[in-house]
Amino acid sequence: MPVTMTSSSGSPNILGSPEVLCRLLQLLSTCLAFSLVASVDAYVGFSGDWCMFAWCFCFAVTLIIIVVELGGLQAPFPLFWRNFPIIYAYYATLFCFSASIIYPTTYVQFLSHGRTRGHAIAATVFSCIACVAYATEVASTRAQPGKITGYMATVPGLLKVVETVVACIIFVFISDPYLYKYKPALEWCVAVYAICFILATVAFLMNLFDFTNALPIPFPSFLSGLALLSVLFYASAMVLWPLYQFNERYGGFPERRRDSLCSISHVNYVCAWDRRLAVAILTAINLLAYVADLVYSAHPVFV
Repeated sequence: MPVTMTSSSGSPNILGSPEVLCRLLQLLSTCLAFSLVASVDAYVGFSGDWCMFAWCFCFAVTLIIIVVELGGLQAPFPLFWRNFPIIYAYYATLFCFSASIIYPTTYVQFLSHGRTRGHAIAATVFSCIACVAYATEVASTRAQPGKITGYMATVPGLLKVVETVVACIIFVFISDPYLYKYKPALEWCVAVYAICFILATVAFLMNLFDFTNALPIPFPSFLSGLALLSVLFYASAMVLWPLYQFNERYGGFPERRRDSLCSISHVNYVCAWDRRLAVAILTAINLLAYVADLVYSAHPVFV
């Protein structure tokens, strides 16, 4: 995705590109978000760690993209770079969006008033700004005909981004083995999340590196098979996870108040019942994404 523009005199007008302006805002807002949080050490706990990772990752990759494109260093790998910036913008939008939701709801609200809370709130604001900046880049790029090519120009390509990001957030919430250990049905659910994430990532990388012709079957058929398998796997997890986490008959806790730790407001802790509920909701979201992926992927195969 070239970012330089040529004036009537033939000289490049780099700063005239809307993508560059968006990326400068992305760079500034993500830098301020993680700097404000790091300066007061306000990221203890799994949710804080995820948000800090999201901001630092987005800042680092955005900086790399700016350096590569302004330096014209993308020429040696044009096929890779053709879709990489927009793929990254998709991911960064969802990363910053998740951080903008998770950080205030699981961390900031438990902080006492003072300097730390002020920094945390400001970081949340800059996280929201970064999310809007990345979303603006996505919208601007998609509005330009020919800017996005191949798989990323399709709805299944966008759904793959959603599926993998939601899986990453699920992994954050199940980081404590206590939620599923020694229960085969719940361990199967964790395996489902991991297997489907790996399959979606493989499909994504094959498109990114243009390896789609290396398969013995047409790539659309391959994608449809992956989507169907993922739908079946996630459907089983959608049944088993709530059943074994919230049904008393299977050792679950149907009510939040039965988790004694949920009555304790602690800045570094999200109680087990809340994590179970979050994973159930995210499982439903990903199941819907995979169903939509299957519908869109199967259409060209049968038509």
